[in-house]
Amino acid sequence: METAEFIETLRRNGTLLADAAERAGLDAAVPPCPDWRVRDLVRHQGTVHRWATRFVAEGRMRPEPITAETPADDRELLGWFRDGHERLVNALETAPEDLECWYFLRADSPLGFWARRQAHETAVHRVDAEIAAGRGPSPVDPAFAADGIDELLSGFHTRPKSRVRTEAPGTLRVRAVDLPAGRADWLARLSADPLVVEHAGEGAADCTVSGTAGDLYLALWNRAPYEKLQVSGDISLVELWRRTGAVT
Repeated sequence: METAEFIETLRRNGTLLADAAERAGLDAAVPPCPDWRVRDLVRHQGTVHRWATRFVAEGRMRPEPITAETPADDRELLGWFRDGHERLVNALETAPEDLECWYFLRADSPLGFWARRQAHETAVHRVDAEIAAGRGPSPVDPAFAADGIDELLSGFHTRPKSRVRTEAPGTLRVRAVDLPAGRADWLARLSADPLVVEHAGEGAADCTVSGTAGDLYLALWNRAPYEKLQVSGDISLVELWRRTGAVT
């Protein structure tokens, strides 16, 4: 996907998140994040948006804590969120293509990284807000979903801090059935070290999880159950993922 597509997806999902949070009410529970109420979700995502904006708008070159001043009055919270979301979208839209700033996953450019990361960050938490509001999540575009699966597998869980590890090595194949063969097919090698991930070719895996890209996206980000997916082989690898693969 192109950077402009990620920015537009970020714009849309931020609006959907705020609308869902308003419907749910700030006191509503957030089932995918059991310790949170909607106010916590809104504060978290609004803080992340402002944190990301600092790197994009100011070209900051070193990592910084994820912090921002949040409203003391709940009545101001959604307006604060919408304002921060708009500022992030504007910063990404007006940033130069050769932007230089800090970023933390492999990417073709810092600008591309921040557009992609914030699009997925906001999409996942939009799902949280919609679930809190008592509605099924809005559909996830298959191409965007496949990209998010790739970011999760090949980005987050190949880093040293990933907890997806096992003393008994195994292979987990993830395959999206609604996209052309080869575009959305991953093989993750699990061991006591961080994942090694490659695009899968022909051949068997110890466990295969398949489904639509949207269903896989939600399940692998631990935002939906696995009932809509087809799981074959060693189910303990799926259970390992569910226990250790969460990213807030």
